[in-house]
Amino acid sequence: MNFQMNKKIVALIATVVTLTGCAGTAVTEKGTTEQPVWPKWDSVTFNNTKGTFPDLQSLSQVRTGMTKDQLYYLLGRPQYNDGWRPVEWNYLFHFNTPGQGTNDVTTCQYKVLFDKNTYARSFYWKAVDPVDGVCPPTAKKPKPTAKRYTLGADALFAFGRGNLVDLNAKGKEDLDRLAAQLKQFDQLNSVKITGHTDYLGSEAANLRLSEQRAQTVRQYLLSKGLPASKVMAVGMGESQPVTQCANTKNRTELIACLQPNRRVEVEVDGSGVVK
Repeated sequence: MNFQMNKKIVALIATVVTLTGCAGTAVTEKGTTEQPVWPKWDSVTFNNTKGTFPDLQSLSQVRTGMTKDQLYYLLGRPQYNDGWRPVEWNYLFHFNTPGQGTNDVTTCQYKVLFDKNTYARSFYWKAVDPVDGVCPPTAKKPKPTAKRYTLGADALFAFGRGNLVDLNAKGKEDLDRLAAQLKQFDQLNSVKITGHTDYLGSEAANLRLSEQRAQTVRQYLLSKGLPASKVMAVGMGESQPVTQCANTKNRTELIACLQPNRRVEVEVDGSGVVK
């Protein structure tokens, strides 16, 4: 009788320990709680009584339904002693936050609750230093920047030409200046180079010429150190004019009037302040 009673007592203790974390959080079988209870923040057991600086990419991958092994791989072991077969893991994390916290570091506690099958179900944060801090701190993302540069084709190439050998001295100076500006972006997401022509000549010839000029500009920028994977080139031929000219028998005047249509546009998607 005593043996059977002792077994029941042990089972009851095990159930209580399983459903109640070491810090005192009452955890349901579904891995939830109405009131998370936090251990004293500086009572960490591991890492020489210090917290850790988590890998932010790993932290962003934490999801409900993960196993303890998966969480261990992403976050490392919890720093607190949460008891035998814990249903909660408690971490102490530090984040580099210039201008916030002590010595530009924000400290937070992080709690993971597990269901009866030991799958992660609930996650909680508590600010430690500063006590009114944001946990996890929100990274300040650079403001997206979109810029468009328009280069006159006549200033780059001889009339009707588009190869690299056809670039004139003024055109090379303009492209050198453009390459230097593009390198000022903190982050360069994409560079789209679009060639345009006027309507003089056949439509097919104009399309080829616009593509040729765009590709030449691309190759020149790549030679100045821009990443090939970020830079693309297309030709639009005569399909997107920016000016219209009245018909005239004077070809010289017509060519001059149509000059704005002969252009290379460079659209940049990136981030950072560019002057």
